[in-house]
Amino acid sequence: MSSSAEIRPYLLMLCGSFSFTIMAVLVHDVVQVSRTCDWQTTALFRAGLVAVFAVLLARAAGVRLVWTPWRLWVRSGAGSCSMVCTFYAFGKLPTADVITLTNTFPLWVALLSWPLYGQRPSRAILMAIVAGIVGVALVEQPHFAERNWGVVAALAAALFTAVAMLGLHALKGIDPTAVVVHFSTVATGVCFVVFLFTPQEHSLNRLGEGFAWIKLLGMGLAALVGQIFLTLAFVGGAPAAVSVVGLTQIVFALAFDVWLFGHRVNVLTLLGMVLVIAPTAWLLARPTRLHSASPPSEVAASSPPPREAHSTAAITAPAMALEQSRAEK
Repeated sequence: MSSSAEIRPYLLMLCGSFSFTIMAVLVHDVVQVSRTCDWQTTALFRAGLVAVFAVLLARAAGVRLVWTPWRLWVRSGAGSCSMVCTFYAFGKLPTADVITLTNTFPLWVALLSWPLYGQRPSRAILMAIVAGIVGVALVEQPHFAERNWGVVAALAAALFTAVAMLGLHALKGIDPTAVVVHFSTVATGVCFVVFLFTPQEHSLNRLGEGFAWIKLLGMGLAALVGQIFLTLAFVGGAPAAVSVVGLTQIVFALAFDVWLFGHRVNVLTLLGMVLVIAPTAWLLARPTRLHSASPPSEVAASSPPPREAHSTAAITAPAMALEQSRAEK
């Protein structure tokens, strides 16, 4: 019985990863395959849907909504930029490539922790970062010759996600639902501005073609189901281990790319994905050891908090904040 209880969070995370992959596949289909709408439309639809569900959830739970402190705006602004960059990338790259590149955020967290928190990367972390960079180069080698800006956008999305995550530990006193409401509201506004002021190829009238509306609704439903599975997984399992299981989304996306869309994958691309997944999984798993060395209660008890406490929070951000970051994609 205890064995089943231990496995359950990771099975839930697998289901969540699969649901998020379905969402990404539907976006790829309407934007690149059936070409019935632009990435701006799907981004606005996704952000607005998150905002509606978040507000309804906050009202039902009686959560007090807040608009301060300024760090909340930094988190929401960075998250909104991440969403825009991610959906732009979905319009330019195969699904598996986008998911692989946007999941490099732990590498960015490790890099940004140096200037922001004085946490110089160890030799092992530097090696992980270098491996990740080599992996990105191998994954995207077919697109570099085409000067595909989707690669830059996906990496920028990962960078913005890292910025959003590094600021989350400073918002511990705010209800997570209130944080999501703030983010989703800001993201909807940002996506609406992008929708209005960036060029688009397709008229909104085309949404009636090729079951586009059904696919967009399916995208929203898949994202909602994925968020539910993700939340249940994080409630019942160790955040670091659950986060690593979440990387299976890359494998699911690769399978769909080959099966549904006929994308070809060469040996170098597969090797690149391994070089991205391996250091990312290692960085996500590190918080378990950091927590054992410095329990949260001890860190919280120190006043003022030492630099090490800040740097530990920065490094543990990927695992602890992954649940909220998924709302951005």
